[in-house]
Amino acid sequence: MVFGLGRKAKKEQAAEPDEELTAADPAEAVADGTGLRANGPYDESEITSRDGYVDLGALLITPSEGLQLRLEVEEATQRVVAVTMDLNGSSLQLQAFAAPKTEELWEEIRGQIGQSVGAQGGQVEEIEGGFGTELVAKLPAGLPDGSQGYRVARFIGVDGPRWFLRGVLGGPAALERQAAEPLEALFRQVVVVRGDSPMPPRDLLQLRLPKEATATPPPAAPRLQEPERGPEITQIG
Repeated sequence: MVFGLGRKAKKEQAAEPDEELTAADPAEAVADGTGLRANGPYDESEITSRDGYVDLGALLITPSEGLQLRLEVEEATQRVVAVTMDLNGSSLQLQAFAAPKTEELWEEIRGQIGQSVGAQGGQVEEIEGGFGTELVAKLPAGLPDGSQGYRVARFIGVDGPRWFLRGVLGGPAALERQAAEPLEALFRQVVVVRGDSPMPPRDLLQLRLPKEATATPPPAAPRLQEPERGPEITQIG
C-alpha cells in the first residue's frame, strides 16, 4: 500500500506503511444489527480493537493488496480533507462529516449534489444499491479528440451515529458493479472515529497522515462538492 498527498499519488512523497499489518475482521465488530450498516461501515464503538487498521484519525482503513491511499489537502488551511483509495484502476474518495444525533443527512445531501451537477449542465440518476439510495452523476467533459463527452461518478452515503460517511466512486467502478465490488468491500470495512467533542453538523471530521507515512503537501486542493476525477469519459451520440 502506498500513501501520497494531493491530487496524485507521488512515490517520491510517499512512505510505505508497515506491510505486516493484517486487516481487522469486520465479523468481530459489534454492529447494531439494524438497517444498512449491519455489515459496515462501522462506528468506533462497534469494533473491539484498532489493531490492523491504517489510522487516519477520523477514519480507520483496512489494508488490502494493491491498494494506494491518497490524502487530499486543502490549499488554504493545509488540512487533510479527504482520502482516496485507488485500486485496480478505480477510485473511491472518502469524507466523513459530523451529523446530528437524531437526523440523517444523506437524503438532503443527495438533493444538493443533484443541484450542483445540474448547475454544471450535468445529470443525476438515483439508483438502489447495497448501501441504499445512490446517485450516478454525469458531467459534460471534452474528449481528447475535441468532441463532447461526459464523466461519470457514483455517490454513496451512509448515516451513522452522529456522523455521515460519503464515498465517490470513479473509474470503471462508477459504471460496472463487478469492478466496484473490491472498493465497496473496503468501504464496508471503514471505521469512523467521531470523537466526543461537540461539532456543528456537516463539519468535516479531522483526517491526518498515519504515523507510518510522511509527505510534503502540494499547493493544489480538491473540490469537496464533486469528485476530483470521474470514472471515465464516454462519447455522446
